[in-house]
Amino acid sequence: MNFLKNVLATMVGIILFSVLSFFLLFIVGIAVSASSEKKVSVKNNSVIKLDLFAVTNDYGGKTRVTDFEFSEKNNDGLIDVLNAIEFAKSDSSIKGISIENNASMLGIAQRKAIREKLIDFKKTGKFVVAYSDGYSQSEYYMNSVADTIYLNPMGSIDFKGLASEILYMKDLQEKSGVKMEVIRHGKYKSAVEPFLQQTMSEENREQMTELLNSIWDDVITDISKSRNISKDSLNYIATNLEGRTPELALKNKLIDKIAYFDEYENGMRKAMNIDKDKDINKVDILDYVTSTFGKSKNKAKDRIAVIVAQGEIRGGEGSVNIIGEGSINRALKEARINDKVKAIVLRVNSPGGSALTSDIIWREIELTKKVKPVIVSMGDMAASGGYYIACNADRIFAEPSTITGSIGVFGVIPNFKGVADKIGVNAQVVKTHENAAGYSVFTEMDPGFKETIQESIVRVYDTFVNRVAAGRNMTYDQVHEIAQGRVWTGTMALENGLVDELGGLDDAIAYAAEKAGVSEYKINYYPEYEIKLRDLVRGIIGVNAKEVQQEAIIQTVGKENYELFNRVNYLKETEGVQAMLPYQLKIQ
Repeated sequence: MNFLKNVLATMVGIILFSVLSFFLLFIVGIAVSASSEKKVSVKNNSVIKLDLFAVTNDYGGKTRVTDFEFSEKNNDGLIDVLNAIEFAKSDSSIKGISIENNASMLGIAQRKAIREKLIDFKKTGKFVVAYSDGYSQSEYYMNSVADTIYLNPMGSIDFKGLASEILYMKDLQEKSGVKMEVIRHGKYKSAVEPFLQQTMSEENREQMTELLNSIWDDVITDISKSRNISKDSLNYIATNLEGRTPELALKNKLIDKIAYFDEYENGMRKAMNIDKDKDINKVDILDYVTSTFGKSKNKAKDRIAVIVAQGEIRGGEGSVNIIGEGSINRALKEARINDKVKAIVLRVNSPGGSALTSDIIWREIELTKKVKPVIVSMGDMAASGGYYIACNADRIFAEPSTITGSIGVFGVIPNFKGVADKIGVNAQVVKTHENAAGYSVFTEMDPGFKETIQESIVRVYDTFVNRVAAGRNMTYDQVHEIAQGRVWTGTMALENGLVDELGGLDDAIAYAAEKAGVSEYKINYYPEYEIKLRDLVRGIIGVNAKEVQQEAIIQTVGKENYELFNRVNYLKETEGVQAMLPYQLKIQ
């Protein structure tokens, strides 16, 4: 009878999987057909609407379903936007760029890349204008590059300097009975500090203060150049909240005009010689990205490979938001054996993660640079494991506000002994050898087990420091002095030798081409993520359920508390030694 039940269960499973697969293929077919039919037409005398709300990553990503050779490329990355603005410089249909109530999740280094591209765009004689009902500080930083900045009569500019908040949870652990056992190496490795104490350490406060001051100096330096306002004046404005009303913002030259949106559009019409009763031809930036496909006149045979490593380092195949050795190492190998590829630029935007995966990727880079130049371009962050995979490149570029360094490792292991005692659970272990049982979350951590983990932490730290020393042509002691988990900005990292040059992705690509001895080239973007049909089906079903669950939790506890929960949950679930950025750095 059990045999028959198992057979029937298997048959039902096969039928259900077949139906789901057919349904998925049908949906994919429709999606492919729809995307192939979608055409974006850019009219003459048009303006690009720079809406970056949907742009979160440097790289949109390419995914291939291996079972039936279906592939898809997302073109909603920062790189796509930068390339589109570059194309628009010589597009006679585009007269200018309009930034309207933009609200994006981009980091400061990413916004700087947009600023630099817009400055270059303006050199062609085309205009860049900006309007907002109210500017956040980060949005004002990017919008400040505009020729004319408009602000709603009831709006304001949130210009007040930088701050970062870290929540400490030592008392929470004691009250709840859930303890996070922490093992670390390096006095600045504060990723786990919130679990160890209830207040910020002096070392962490020192590095946070220096970090924020360095980033702020870069921000106001750029704004000063764009708005012709001295840095001292900008600091005074920030201290005294002198952008809090439209009148103050205008008086202090933060904006050019106080106006409503219809007046803003009339200003554009005048600049474009359009009658007031005529609509402005606007094209959304991501639609413009689509419209530029296949229009490049570049016929160069040589290639520069840009391999994007973005997200936390967790291992496996990886995805658009997770760095895994599968996709990254495959991309490195493909670029290495491709005769057309003359040099490789590794774009890193990561807070780090698995030390093991970082070392596996480091090894593939070490093999690759023996064949072709490997240049690193750092985005918003290339910290800890993110720096690990960058440290052996031939040259490292970073933005001034890039968060990097954090050369240190840690381990976090949850312990529920306190909870078990409260509810009357007593764990008993029977074993044949001293270390056979390993670690139990329901008993206090054995000193011998902790010593073993500490030994592993120190071993990984020493390996990390030696990797950096070899890659940066420094001694162990020189690296150790600036390591121990200490975090630096790109500007600070240039001073202490962790990076070679300040610059963006374009600068790194240009250097790579020069290093390879090529003057004309095209750019190939990697990696391509591989996924199986069954994983795609599970993903679609799981994502829908997860989204519903996530939304319900956010509605109950709020977005910030949900993000905190996710962070704690991630630290609980991590396996092995971690090389991770000291904290989630959210600059307000």
